[in-house]
Amino acid sequence: MNVLVITINMIAQVITLLVIASVLLSYFLSPYHPARKFVDDLVEPMLAPIRRIVPSAGMLDFSPMVLILLVQIVTRFLIGVLASN
Repeated sequence: MNVLVITINMIAQVITLLVIASVLLSYFLSPYHPARKFVDDLVEPMLAPIRRIVPSAGMLDFSPMVLILLVQIVTRFLIGVLASN
């Protein structure tokens, strides 16, 4: 069970770091830069459904923050379920 908890935590951390990297790269790199395109290709499928639900506030896009919160909530829930068994 410890290995499963560690794996879930690692996946959550990787997703969180990818989302943060995507946001930061969007400020500095062209959308056509290979590094940004690679990160965006990984993150965009997770952000697209959130963007359909959460409207942007002018120039601000809150979907990355919502995704990070959802990842954290799901991670804590899964670890809680595993710990109770």
